[in-house]
Amino acid sequence: MTNDAVWVRNVTGIQLHHTTDLQDASRFLGNAVMALRAAHVRTGDDRYSDLAAQLKAMVAETRTLETQARARMHGLHSEDPDQFVRCREGEEPWPDEIQAGFVPRHTCNDRCLYHDHDVLDAIMQCICGRPPCRACAIAGTP
Repeated sequence: MTNDAVWVRNVTGIQLHHTTDLQDASRFLGNAVMALRAAHVRTGDDRYSDLAAQLKAMVAETRTLETQARARMHGLHSEDPDQFVRCREGEEPWPDEIQAGFVPRHTCNDRCLYHDHDVLDAIMQCICGRPPCRACAIAGTP
């Protein structure tokens, strides 16, 4: 494993599970397969179709990994709903992801569905009384 920097999608309000990354990978690989097939149709060059076949196998393997990761995430939801919520909220890392160096999710810019967005059904999910962001406290920023 390397420590290469990677782009992590930030979604205000939740900490995404790595199934989202695997979904992206499947989608991007699928797009590459379609593009290579189109190149093959236009050129007749079998190198494009050969590469598309290799990528198609990678798409299948990636989808298998995504299914397994999703099953682990659903298993956590069933076995320990409280931990699932803490992970989703970014208070702790997902159990099947790297634990070392975890920093809580920044909650500074979270908006309350009830008070900020007038979603009346969200009154039980009000986040207005939360303490200051733990990630900022760790980083030393206000």
